[in-house]
Amino acid sequence: MEWLVNLFTGSGVAHSVFIVAVVIAIGLGLNRIKFGSVSLGVTWILFVGIVAGHFGFLLDATTSHFVKEFGLILFIYSIGLEVGPGFFSSFRKGGVTLNMLAAGIVLLGCCTAYGIHLITGTDLISMIGVLSGAVTNTPGMGAAQQTFYDMTGQTNTTIAQGYAVAYPLGVVGIILSIIVLKRIFRVNFDNERRIMMERNKENAEQLEAVTLEVHNDSVCGHTIREIQELFGRKCVITRVLHEQTHDIELAESNTTLGMGDKIFLVAAPLEIEALTLLIGPRIDMNMAEWDAIEANNLTAERFVITNPAINGKRLGDLKLRQTFNVTISRISRAGVDLIAEPHLLLQLGDRVVVVGKPKSIEKISRLMGNSVKRLEEPNLAAIFLGIALGVVLGSLPIFIPNVPVPVKLGLAGGPLIVSILISKFGPQLKLVTYTTSSANKMIRQIGITLFLASVGIGAGDGFIDTIMNGGYWWILYGFLITVIPCLIIGVVARMKCKLSYFTIAGLISGAMTDPPALAYSNEICGNNQASVAYSTVYPLTMFLRVVTAQILVLMAL
Repeated sequence: MEWLVNLFTGSGVAHSVFIVAVVIAIGLGLNRIKFGSVSLGVTWILFVGIVAGHFGFLLDATTSHFVKEFGLILFIYSIGLEVGPGFFSSFRKGGVTLNMLAAGIVLLGCCTAYGIHLITGTDLISMIGVLSGAVTNTPGMGAAQQTFYDMTGQTNTTIAQGYAVAYPLGVVGIILSIIVLKRIFRVNFDNERRIMMERNKENAEQLEAVTLEVHNDSVCGHTIREIQELFGRKCVITRVLHEQTHDIELAESNTTLGMGDKIFLVAAPLEIEALTLLIGPRIDMNMAEWDAIEANNLTAERFVITNPAINGKRLGDLKLRQTFNVTISRISRAGVDLIAEPHLLLQLGDRVVVVGKPKSIEKISRLMGNSVKRLEEPNLAAIFLGIALGVVLGSLPIFIPNVPVPVKLGLAGGPLIVSILISKFGPQLKLVTYTTSSANKMIRQIGITLFLASVGIGAGDGFIDTIMNGGYWWILYGFLITVIPCLIIGVVARMKCKLSYFTIAGLISGAMTDPPALAYSNEICGNNQASVAYSTVYPLTMFLRVVTAQILVLMAL
């Protein structure tokens, strides 16, 4: 039985793996417990870890640090892969506003912490640790410790103790703030999803396929290329039904339009509105009618790009019209329809609609790959290459004027930025970055569970002693630092900026750099809006958290 005792109380690899696995298993088992209609989800793992740490089931420092950081990297990196393709477009539409609101949460948190220091007389160095725990920001706590050591040559344990005491209720406080905002504004998820879909349409994210009839004399006699260059509208014309001959033709750049001709095109709603004024009215002629006319001539099929040779190539470089006599009318990527423009870079996993003759369509099927099974194979090389580059970026020192020590993005901020960039621009470098939804979720869940288990076990050692020796006030201070900024900015975001609840949940989670809150937000929202908002504000927020922690240390010395 000695081997079993060593498994529980030893210090080897088997002991560490066993303790982490048990903590995760019990925490996930408690996930079914709800308080009213609210469940803490994976956050249960954190509290189970604290209990395990309190009773002496500890990991050695090296193993604990590795498990925590590697788990966080996996979680953050998977988020970047998911939201990367739409990150830059989302930043253009509302990223400046989101980052300003997130910066407001950071500033309010620092002001709250400093105010508590002035009112209660609590040591500012200790309050910096409480602040880092309240906003669940480990890099900020680490940066504060390093700055204190660089300035004094000594180590201050109260920073880490304040962090450990405030962290658990910080996680709860962030989630509680999200719940309270839902109650304040009486959020109905069905209405939020409907509003979100309407806004997507307004932003022209979805494309429409319509039929227009040529009624403009200035269009007649001109080729499709001339018309597109003249009007400067983004659209793809796939078929033309000539009024004079009643023949249907696969649209080419040199196809000439005549009065009464019917054209089938794909474009964004706002573009279609303009094209109806320039070309002619929209008529009620759906796909079934086009299919009936071209039954023996043209057909339309949808394929999935699974051929790695196409990954990263421009659509125009494939010369599909010249080689196969077919046209791609639209491309769907990550649920978003894209205009099939010649300069568009194709990626693995794209779904394309091809129009042409049946024999040509068969050839296109072989070119595209169209093998869903091939997409299920994980592209681990690109994932670990991205993680390696992310660690390099996160470790890069950034020098700021009048700050005595350089700041870093850390092992969370670096991989997040790289994952966003590599998922967006990787195909240009011939990197296969496509990951199935199930594989992405598996990486994400493994990462967050490892992170929470390690943090909980580490915080449990001496947790009760710290609380009993006056640290219970730190719990209250940390809770105030957590909820006051979240609720104030949450109200401003909803009432002033008119943001959706899904976006606000992601904004708060990102501004507090809190993966458990993001996991909770994703779980209740049922879409990726929270993840998009989280990733939009996370890089700037992480930078601000690290910088402000160091500035506060300098103020305290």
